[in-house]
Amino acid sequence: MTDKVEKHGFQAEVRELLQLMIHSLYSHREIFLRELISNASDANDKLRFLALSTPGLFSGEADLKIWVSVDKELSTITLRDNGVGMSREEVITNLGTIAKSGTSEFFKRLSGDQQKDSQLIGQFGVGFYSAFIVSDEVEVFTRKAGEPPANGIRWASKADGDFTVESVDLEARGTRIVLHLKDDAKEFSDAWRVRSLVRRYSDHIAFPVLMPKEGEDSLDWEVVNQAQALWVRSRTDIKDEEYKEFYKHIAHDFAEPLAWSHNKVEGKREYTSLLYLPARAPFDLFQRDAARGLKLYVRRVFIMDDAEQFLPMYLRFLRGIVDSNDLPLNVSRELLQQDSEVEAMRTALTRRALDLLARLLKDEPEKYVSFWREFGAVLKEGMGEDVINRERIFPLLRFNSTYEDSDEPKVTLADYLSRMKPGQERIYYVIADSLAAARGSSYLEILRTKGIEVLLLTDRVDEWMMGHVREFEGKRFKDVARGDLELGALADEADKTTAEAILFENSDFLKRLKLSLGERVSEVRVSARLTDTPACLILSEGDMGAQMRRIMAASGQVVPESKPAMELNLEHALIKRLKTTEVAVDFDDLALLVHDQANLSESGTVTNPGEFVRRLNRLLGQLMQ
Repeated sequence: MTDKVEKHGFQAEVRELLQLMIHSLYSHREIFLRELISNASDANDKLRFLALSTPGLFSGEADLKIWVSVDKELSTITLRDNGVGMSREEVITNLGTIAKSGTSEFFKRLSGDQQKDSQLIGQFGVGFYSAFIVSDEVEVFTRKAGEPPANGIRWASKADGDFTVESVDLEARGTRIVLHLKDDAKEFSDAWRVRSLVRRYSDHIAFPVLMPKEGEDSLDWEVVNQAQALWVRSRTDIKDEEYKEFYKHIAHDFAEPLAWSHNKVEGKREYTSLLYLPARAPFDLFQRDAARGLKLYVRRVFIMDDAEQFLPMYLRFLRGIVDSNDLPLNVSRELLQQDSEVEAMRTALTRRALDLLARLLKDEPEKYVSFWREFGAVLKEGMGEDVINRERIFPLLRFNSTYEDSDEPKVTLADYLSRMKPGQERIYYVIADSLAAARGSSYLEILRTKGIEVLLLTDRVDEWMMGHVREFEGKRFKDVARGDLELGALADEADKTTAEAILFENSDFLKRLKLSLGERVSEVRVSARLTDTPACLILSEGDMGAQMRRIMAASGQVVPESKPAMELNLEHALIKRLKTTEVAVDFDDLALLVHDQANLSESGTVTNPGEFVRRLNRLLGQLMQ
């Protein structure tokens, strides 16, 4: 039975992705086989899970397998599974659109450079569309488990922007994909070539992958992979290449992982875990509601993707599986959230993940640099979210500082402590939007003069993180842009005496300036921070910083008002000029200019840019007369 052929257009992102893969992944063409076999394995996994509650879905065919065959004369490769299959609606949705979170960000990052774009595509995951790397036409025949033969569907496309869908009779459930190979991809119509690729890329698949026995007239099929879940094997029997290929299978990423941890727990609770540290961040890393977590198996039976209950949010970049012998087969996401067994596993897996990072840092520091570049900002979230493991996370943190001129964060807190000045009781840091802004911050001037190291924090999460961290090994953290600088024994006694005298001598000037600025500032005082800059704005310890205010404003939240103090460098020529200005109008203009400059330096903005420019031009005009 067939019905009228329906023609549909691909989603715009799919059309662009198809063109990019066809033209950018030439050197990685063989990955199509890994991706399609991986999808077939997922389809079998899902049917096995659904059949736990609905055994009739097996329809007398409970042995789940994957078949691969080639036809050299027709130049085709056919892959078939007897898994869950798809309905008409699922075919149109799954094969015509990309619903993955982060799609728009993915396409923004594409550059037109084939080599770079191929790496990005690998991050995004190629999946079914990899078939078009080697095919000029792809046909998909599928029938959903539990549906009658008449509900079979044929999907076909030549990657020209459209695809067709029609109903067909299909006796077998599951999915069959027929690839019509391009002229320059005929190598994949060779059975020996395909067999070697299956063994290379899909040996770890837990289902038998069958191919016709070697010999032209053979009608018998034979298993060409090990067909055993990799994680149940002994670690000593698994080669590094097998671990890497299994990662690519579960993560749909053709980049190799940085590291992994394979562990089997026996005793009061029994489970196996295999955790992977990816080499690159996914595009939805900072979308905290995006899919994340481990693949969950119970006694080798696949239960669910993205089981987020087994790792905390700040470790959401990890990939892998957990296979429990104790959880029930009918476990749901809701039950996982309430299960004490799961909570105990989460605690142990979190520590194992942090141990994996610590081992990478110790044994392969260059790889750890790559990890930190991709995931450091996410790991920092753990400082506020995981008090229990905070002491494990502390040694993993990396910072820029005034000691290092490198753009790569290299400084550890232990490094900082080892270089502290005699009598120094604080770990000083500054928060800014960029490394250049942090290094040029006016808040560092006196500290730089005294040779005191300052940590330079530029990640969006930094202000939030430091709000949860008080001290490290007995030394309190100190934001140099807030409150008193707390130099303690580092401050010169002569400076303290001089400062008191200067404050007394300039009390009238400070009062006049405060009156001129009004409610813009909480007070005006003499600065102990500045040596080169005329003025700066200082928040109180409880005020929200500029970085956090910008984040809140960008997300549409109400930003609480703050009224900073303004500190003056009385030795600066601009402040000396202000001090001697007698005409009220000129004094007010210059006072506002000094304030706006300080505000611009601190937050990157001024309240009224147009008025700021007019005032600046007016004062410059007076100087030129």
